Amino acid sequence: MSAGLEAKQGTERLQEEAGADQAGLAADDYSEQWARVRGRLRSEVGEAAFKSWLKPLTLVSLKDGVARMSVPSRFMRDWVSSNYADRLRGLWMEEFSQVRHVEIVVQPPARPATPEKASRPGSDAGEPSVGANGAGSDTASAVSAGEASANTVGLASAADSEAERCRDISAPLDPRFTFDNFVVGKPNELAYAAAQRVAEADGVPFNPLFLYGGVGLGKTHLMHAIAWQIRTRTPERRVIYLSAEKFMYQFVRALRTKDTMAFKDQFRSVDVLMIDDVQFIGGREATQEEFFHTFNTLVDNNRQLIISADKSPSDLEGVEERMRSRLGWGLVADIHPTTYELRLGILQSKAEQLNAPIPPKVLEFLAHKVSSNVRELEGALNRIAAHATLVGRPVTLETTQELLQDLLRASDRRVTIEEIQKRVAEHYNVRVSDMSSARRARAVARPRQVAMYLAKQMTARSLPEIGRKFGGRDHTTVMHAVRKVEELKATDNGFAEDVDMLRRMLEG
Repeated sequence: MSAGLEAKQGTERLQEEAGADQAGLAADDYSEQWARVRGRLRSEVGEAAFKSWLKPLTLVSLKDGVARMSVPSRFMRDWVSSNYADRLRGLWMEEFSQVRHVEIVVQPPARPATPEKASRPGSDAGEPSVGANGAGSDTASAVSAGEASANTVGLASAADSEAERCRDISAPLDPRFTFDNFVVGKPNELAYAAAQRVAEADGVPFNPLFLYGGVGLGKTHLMHAIAWQIRTRTPERRVIYLSAEKFMYQFVRALRTKDTMAFKDQFRSVDVLMIDDVQFIGGREATQEEFFHTFNTLVDNNRQLIISADKSPSDLEGVEERMRSRLGWGLVADIHPTTYELRLGILQSKAEQLNAPIPPKVLEFLAHKVSSNVRELEGALNRIAAHATLVGRPVTLETTQELLQDLLRASDRRVTIEEIQKRVAEHYNVRVSDMSSARRARAVARPRQVAMYLAKQMTARSLPEIGRKFGGRDHTTVMHAVRKVEELKATDNGFAEDVDMLRRMLEG
C-alpha cells in the first residue's frame, strides 16, 4: 500500500473517531486534500475554464458532511453551482467519504486598506501600527505620526477629487440600470457574463470589452450596470462613461480652446473608460485619430476599456481599418434579438418592480406582439400600469389593445413571404426562383430552409401555406426546415448571426 493511500485512510479513520462534533476543523487542516481536488479539477476542465471560474474557489470549512467553498461574486457562485457542483462533490467524496454535499457561498475578497480608506471619518485609525517584528510601534514619535497622517489625508483627498472630477465629466448613470434589474436569457447571456466579469475583476480580464447589438436590446443597461458596480466596489477608481458623441464634443471644444493637452490628460489617466455607441465616430477623422491614441495609451497602461456599438467592429462603417482591428482585440460579445421567453421574463420582472397587477395573459400578449426592442416593450407596460393606477380600471386584453393601438399597428407590419425569399436569395447569392425549384444542392437547400424558417417566424401564414409558396412543398418539409435552422443556430454562432441579421433587415 502506498504511503499516500495510507495517509489518506488514516486521516479518514481519525475523522470518524473524532465524531460529528469534531468534523468542522479549520480549512487549513484540509489543505493537502483541497490541493488534490483542485489539481484534478484543473486537469479535467482545462486551463482556460479553470482560470475563469474555478481558480477563485476557496475552501472555507468541512463540517457535518458539507464542504463549504467561497467565490468572490454572486454570479460566479451561480455559475459554479450550476456547472461544477456535482463534480466537486464527487472529488471531495473520493477524498472524504463523509462528504455528502457541496455548498458554494459568496465571500468578496478582502482588499488591503488604502490611504483613502484609512483617512475616512469613522475608520479604525486608532489601532497601533505593527512593525516588522510583529510588535506595535508605540515608540514612533508624535511628529512622525502627524506627518504620516497629513500625507495620508493628502493622498486620500487627491484620490477623492480625481474620482469626483471623472464623475463630473461622465454622463449621468440611470439608477434603474443595474445587474440586479437585468433579465438574462440566451440572446444576452454572454454579454451579461462578460460585463459582470469586468465589473468584478480587480485586474483587466479582456481589453476592450466590446458589446454590440440592435437598438433597445440592453447595451446601455449593461454599460450603466458595469459603471455602478465598479463605483460601488472600488469608489477610488477613476471611471468615465459617456457617449461617442459626447467624447467628440469634448475633443472639438478642446481644439477650439487650444487646450488639447488637458483633454489628453483627462482621458488617458483614467482607470476605466466607457464609450457608448462608438459607431458615431464613423467618418470623423480627427476624432478617430484622438480616440485611436487614447485607446492605445490606456491598453498599454493596463487600463480597462468598454465599448458599445450597433454593429460588430468589422462591420463599423466609416471607421479606419486599424481602429476596427483594435476594437476586436479583446472580447466581442453580441446581444441577439430577444426571444419570446426573454421578453416575457422582462415583462414579469418589470411588472413586479412596478407592483402592478397585470394578468399573465396580458403579459403573454405583449411578449408576442411587441418584439422589436425592449424599450418599446417596457414603454408599453408602463403605459398600461399608469392607466390602471390613474383611471382605476382593471387591466384586460381589451383595454390593453385599446391603449396600445398605435404601437400594435406598427408591430403588426407583416413581412410577406415574397420579401423574405428575395432578401434571403440576395444574402446567399442564389436566384429567387431557386426558392421554389426542385434543386436539392446544399448551396440552394440551406437558404431555402432559412427562408422557410423566417416565414414561419415572421408571418401569420400556416405551414401548408408556406409550403405552397416554396414550390408546393408539404408542410412536413417546412417543419423539418424550421427544426434544422433552430439546431444550426444553437451550434453555429456564425449561422445564428446570419439569420438574426436577416430578420433585423426584414423588420427594418
